[in-house]
Amino acid sequence: MTFHIFLDHERQWRWFLQAGNGRKIAESGEAYHSEKECIDAISLVMGTTHKTPVKFLVPGMG
Repeated sequence: MTFHIFLDHERQWRWFLQAGNGRKIAESGEAYHSEKECIDAISLVMGTTHKTPVKFLVPGMG
């Protein structure tokens, strides 16, 4: 998997995570004003573990 960072059409920083098969499996939910903020957001995602809670948004699940 690879994280990609880029500037969008409004010159804001964004990221997406690409799987080995080339499919996009995650992306930033917001734009960032600086490259550093974008990289910091990627670091948060990279820091998740199997202990990170999963919250079900479907009624009756979890």
